[in-house]
Amino acid sequence: MKRVWLPDVVLCHDWQAALVLVLLLTQYARDPVVRSLPVVLTIHNLAYQGLFPQTVLQRVGLPDRLFTIDGLEFYGRVNLLKGGLIFADYLTTVSRRYAKEIQTAEYGAGLEGVIRSRADRLVGILNGVDYGTWSPEADKLIAANYSVHNLAGKAVCKKDLLASLGLPEENLTRPVIGIVSRFVDQKGLDLVAEIANELMKEDLGLAVLGAGVPEYEELFRRLAQKYPTRVGLKIGYDNELAHKIEAGADMFLMPSRFEPCGLNQIYSLRYGTVPIVRATGGLDDTVQKFVPRTQQGTGFKFESYEGSALLECIRTALKVFRDERAWRVVQANGMNRDYSWKASASAYVTLYEAARRARIPRGVGSSK
Repeated sequence: MKRVWLPDVVLCHDWQAALVLVLLLTQYARDPVVRSLPVVLTIHNLAYQGLFPQTVLQRVGLPDRLFTIDGLEFYGRVNLLKGGLIFADYLTTVSRRYAKEIQTAEYGAGLEGVIRSRADRLVGILNGVDYGTWSPEADKLIAANYSVHNLAGKAVCKKDLLASLGLPEENLTRPVIGIVSRFVDQKGLDLVAEIANELMKEDLGLAVLGAGVPEYEELFRRLAQKYPTRVGLKIGYDNELAHKIEAGADMFLMPSRFEPCGLNQIYSLRYGTVPIVRATGGLDDTVQKFVPRTQQGTGFKFESYEGSALLECIRTALKVFRDERAWRVVQANGMNRDYSWKASASAYVTLYEAARRARIPRGVGSSK
């Protein structure tokens, strides 16, 4: 930075970059060039913290005096994310609800006390999406483009999705639920496993893409083998198929245990693919529960982390799907929402300006 380009603000993401903040406020605390730079840490997922043995401090040029409970020590190990949490001028995370959740024992992953101590400098700013890539009007990877004003192309995309997954066209009249996910516990796949048999008694199809924990890969393989005309599956990563699922499915399932922000539910809203989510983190911030009586809302949500709650939520969505007029309303409500980077970028600019105003040179142990 000193030799090439001096920034107005240093923004670091997660534990992988948190050490930059620690170094700036220790080794470079008296450096006249960088000591006044405001520093901000963005937390994308608190579950990943960067834990190492104490010997790592010497390897990266930090003094052992930082290995204390008020420093980087965390149950006998060095925690790089903790260092970022302590040394940053401001903390951000990727949704308002997640900013509140990580201050609790349930979601704080052992760092909730540290985060609560910085609560006055913690801001939740929702991730934006690039509608130049992820929107049915502009998407170059789907069979037909469409918009909230003309949904005809979505039926073409559904037919193409079924063909891509080798499913018969009889599914055109069934609601097809899309899943694009890492197959890990965080994503709520244990709930899907719990209700799988009951779920498949409903008249629906599944379009599934993802990879991860072997037991969940096997879960979907078994479903695809047992219901070969209703469950389409690809294990792995496939960007084109991900776009096809967003455009061709009728609903999108994200029953996450926790979800700092989530992007697929935002994509789904834009594509008229109604999200079914658990009310946590960014899922709760971006999806409003549809109420048929008022015609307000953009999707379907459940609170309790239980298979029965998920199944009830899916059945509610299926009931609304059978009412074509109501379904068009919930689709349009979601497609008209704007989660582009415009609002989020403005919020970041406001935060950076606050960080610059609040910045005062300080070293280790000084107050904030």
